[in-house]
Amino acid sequence: MKINKYKCMFLTVAIAAVSCVSNKEIGQKSLTNKKSYTANHESLKTHKAAPEWFADAKLGMYFHWGPYSVPAYGSAWYPHNMYKDRGAIRRHHEKTYGSIYEFGYEDFIPMFKAEHFDPEDWAELFKNTGAKFAGPVAQHHDGFAMWDSEVNPWNASDMGPKRDILGDIFKSLEKRGLKTIATFHHARNGQRNANKPEAWKTAYDSHYVYHPDLPTSTTDPKLRKLFGNFETIGEFNQYWLDQVVEVVDKYSPDILWYDSWLNLIPEDKKLEMVAHHFNNGIKHNKEVVTAHKQEDLSLDYSILDYEQGGRRDSWPTPWMTDITLGKSRWMYVEGHPYKTADLVIRNMIDVWSKNGVVLLNVSPRADGVINQEQRSVLKEIGDWMKVHGEAVYGTRPHIIFGYGTASAGDGHHGGQSATVNYTANDVRFTVAKDKKAMYVFFLGKPEPGKRISMRAIGGYHRNIAPSPIKKISLLGADVEVDWELTSGDFFLTMPNVDMNNLATVFKFELE
Repeated sequence: MKINKYKCMFLTVAIAAVSCVSNKEIGQKSLTNKKSYTANHESLKTHKAAPEWFADAKLGMYFHWGPYSVPAYGSAWYPHNMYKDRGAIRRHHEKTYGSIYEFGYEDFIPMFKAEHFDPEDWAELFKNTGAKFAGPVAQHHDGFAMWDSEVNPWNASDMGPKRDILGDIFKSLEKRGLKTIATFHHARNGQRNANKPEAWKTAYDSHYVYHPDLPTSTTDPKLRKLFGNFETIGEFNQYWLDQVVEVVDKYSPDILWYDSWLNLIPEDKKLEMVAHHFNNGIKHNKEVVTAHKQEDLSLDYSILDYEQGGRRDSWPTPWMTDITLGKSRWMYVEGHPYKTADLVIRNMIDVWSKNGVVLLNVSPRADGVINQEQRSVLKEIGDWMKVHGEAVYGTRPHIIFGYGTASAGDGHHGGQSATVNYTANDVRFTVAKDKKAMYVFFLGKPEPGKRISMRAIGGYHRNIAPSPIKKISLLGADVEVDWELTSGDFFLTMPNVDMNNLATVFKFELE
């Protein structure tokens, strides 16, 4: 039988279309067909802690912003320190706002108006900086929720800005193809010192100082939720969980990230939280991530974060560090200085060379303005990332992370400091996933024309790259670089061009 050629073409296209749809459906079902997780270790450990997209992302951004931004003084621990009987914060508060019995932390909330908050502008800023995921501090230790909450009456949608901060920024981020992160710090919000006569002096395990004579001991049904002052700590633990579940159900973040003190939450609540997050990932066909600090969750299904620091060595699985653009503060503090772009970039390169992912914090003012000082640093970082991104995104560690002369002090919570003063004498490596390229970072600006010996890598000099080198070029310039591999050393000659002030990167094209 003779078949019309046009009918044949139509049938071929139709079959191909059906095949494409079928393949797409198979891909979509790859997660949705997975059985649900249960709240126990054996089930949760079957979930991959770090999906490929997370290992590829390298850079995310978040922001500390809330009623504590109003005084713009001290630190994000202002609500903790203002209730202490002594100290600079208490004195400042009473001098500026009056007695804590007349002007409590809750009185900052109407002043937190966020009138200039522009989620489109912020999302664009984060994307232009080079971030692949971003989001807010969903709730800090202070008990104020930055989303439209039915669980927590103290939330940004019902008071203060009267906007769904988390929801609005998530929409703007997702519109730009960025993944989302919600960070939770509220484990410390629960009042655990009400029946400990001396504990109120430090209140280490509870954010708000407790004493029967202080406003934080209130029994007001609504206000006590702000201060975490529940009748039992078990009641608070459920409140802690209910808020996370609400954010997961309403906004489906790609990453849930937890600050310190998650160890204060009972194991069954944490397991329930993780299982709910993972199951929501299946529901929305997302490979989701959970991140934590210290030993608060199992590494079988969660990413370890080092605050303001990083590992001293490379690690076979991805890890994370959260750092702030402020010299030391996380929230906006009037007059507080910011780190320079070169300091931030060089320390981030060290993290990336060791299989780490960076979460960079910015500090908006209470009115919703991210000031020009921060924007200028972020632009420098973003401009550098636009030129050198191929050496960062989607790369993996080399057999060694690098070498150099810089001295790294201790980090805040283990590992090394996030403010190491690197120079061009410090070298770091990354390798493309397909092993077709290797990238060599000089953490400074090398001297043009200088012939540099890389013998410092010791016994690895013969295997400086995973496979034979075809060509070496300077990223950001159409310049081929002279090199020589001898029986005892590897030499790289710096080109006679103006190299990057933040960090100089060479691409080794491999066979």
